[in-house]
Amino acid sequence: MRAPLPRLHAITDERIARHPDLERLTGLFAQAGEGLAVHARGRSLAGLELYDLAIRLSGHPPIRLFVNDRLDVALAARAAGVQLTRDSLPPADARGLNADWWIGRSVHSLEEARSALAEGADYLLAGPVFETASHPGVPPMGVERLEEIVRLGSPVIAIGGVSPERARVLKQAGVYGVAAIRALWDAPEPAAAARHLLEAFA
Repeated sequence: MRAPLPRLHAITDERIARHPDLERLTGLFAQAGEGLAVHARGRSLAGLELYDLAIRLSGHPPIRLFVNDRLDVALAARAAGVQLTRDSLPPADARGLNADWWIGRSVHSLEEARSALAEGADYLLAGPVFETASHPGVPPMGVERLEEIVRLGSPVIAIGGVSPERARVLKQAGVYGVAAIRALWDAPEPAAAARHLLEAFA
């Protein structure tokens, strides 16, 4: 039986993948306790670079490793889950590689969410909900549109401009958990940042 889906997801990008303190920061996140996943993600990273990133992220229990898009890397690194996009292998086909994975799909609209669930996704990563530096110029989804996705009935992880205060609002909207990049990796006190976000869903 697989462990519950984590409530908090710390997602990397190319900058963070090459951060000299990556492993120290990941270790600090682990101090926040149960319920946190780290995502090995970097669209421009070569396969070996992404695998190296995944291995560096995976040695900090109770944190669980997820890998974005690259199913071969997820298998090799023994990830707990994978995060797919609409251009990835369909979730149902990914499940054939590992029945124990949590399989998520990134979505930006209600239509995409319905399609992802029809294709077998376990959970949805929806956003950006609020304005975020990670997606400059992209109109935020907003809480009302996010609630439409929540009403589909599967766990929703919200991303984009997340803070502890906004996480509490998102929980009231029915969101299962949240994901962040800068709010975690660039926080002055990473362990406290992770703990505060997790506390919003306690």
